[in-house]
Amino acid sequence: MAAAGPPADLVTAYALPIPSLVICELLGVPYADHDWFQELSARLVTFGADGAGALADLTGYLRDLARRRRVEPDDGLISDLTGELDDDELAGLAVILLVAGHETTANMLALGVFALLEHGRPDEDGAVEELLRWLSILHLGAPSRAALEDVEVAGVTVRAGETVALSLPVINRDPAVYADPDRLLPDRPEARRHLAFGHGVHQCLGRQLARIELRIGYRALFERFPGLRLAVPAAEVPVKHDASVYGVRSLPVTW
Repeated sequence: MAAAGPPADLVTAYALPIPSLVICELLGVPYADHDWFQELSARLVTFGADGAGALADLTGYLRDLARRRRVEPDDGLISDLTGELDDDELAGLAVILLVAGHETTANMLALGVFALLEHGRPDEDGAVEELLRWLSILHLGAPSRAALEDVEVAGVTVRAGETVALSLPVINRDPAVYADPDRLLPDRPEARRHLAFGHGVHQCLGRQLARIELRIGYRALFERFPGLRLAVPAAEVPVKHDASVYGVRSLPVTW
């Protein structure tokens, strides 16, 4: 990004490559194929796109890779699990980890930088927790939970067996938990109580990896480009209104 010079699209130059490189190394997926699987991943989380076709293509690719890793193992997770799972199971698991491992983090990196450029750039790592709370990028396709017994929520009785859809943006801006919840406050002491990664047995498997990527990613970017700023007015930054993972389609920056 520095060598190419300003301006740059932070999404393609920085936010996408970081988590893609990391998840490819962890799984043992060739990074040379990243453009292709990133396009399939984007279709999977975009409403109205051919998600079924994208899932079939990605699953087939990872099934073939699992077969190859049985005879040509590396130090990735797919190779580690070849003795425990069959090819279909490996492909299904790898799809989840590959998509979740880069789609959410890439959107958080770019959208978080957008927020920090607009609201100030603190040095504290606590800013990551507040950004996770404030942005709540899983804003559509809400997680659902089924009641195991009758329970009353805000004066409404949810019967055993009934399903409830949860809104993470509403939960993470609950005024009963967060004072002035609509403000971005990087040093907010209660920020870590957010549910951006879920809770309990449903908590995100990669939450600590995501935290590390975000902390290092934000810090390294602003240390390398202390004069980083938007290259267009904020209102002209294109955001995603048609995907289950919120983010920006591009983030033009200069320095």
